[in-house]
Amino acid sequence: MFLTPFVPAGAGADVVNAIALVETALAPEALLAELHRIEAEFDRARGVRWSDRTLDLDLVAMGTLVLPNRETLARWMALPFEEQKRAVPEGLILPHPRLQERAFVLVPAADVAPGWVHPLTGQTIAEMRDALAAEDVAAVTVLGE
Repeated sequence: MFLTPFVPAGAGADVVNAIALVETALAPEALLAELHRIEAEFDRARGVRWSDRTLDLDLVAMGTLVLPNRETLARWMALPFEEQKRAVPEGLILPHPRLQERAFVLVPAADVAPGWVHPLTGQTIAEMRDALAAEDVAAVTVLGE
């Protein structure tokens, strides 16, 4: 587990973060619904985006699957930060359109799947992590060491 700065910066306290590699027979939408059900068991209320929450379970990727399509994923990946705060996708987008920008995803992910390749960028988790600013990577600290 890791201690990571809240994203966006200043919007909340640091958070405990982890990543899991799982095998499932569930379809992506069904898996996301299950994650939301688990969040609700921990009193997660979905309302204000990017605000404090009791639990946040994200579906970051499912193998090489791209949803809903490559063009939509590319458009969401290129969305300027101010629009990211306002825009909400109509459905599930995979892989997560900002995973390549987020140390809190890439640092833990490098522990379990460093060789996973992003289907649009062609970069591995390790390569995406290594492309981040050093201070962003350093801000993600291992808990218990």
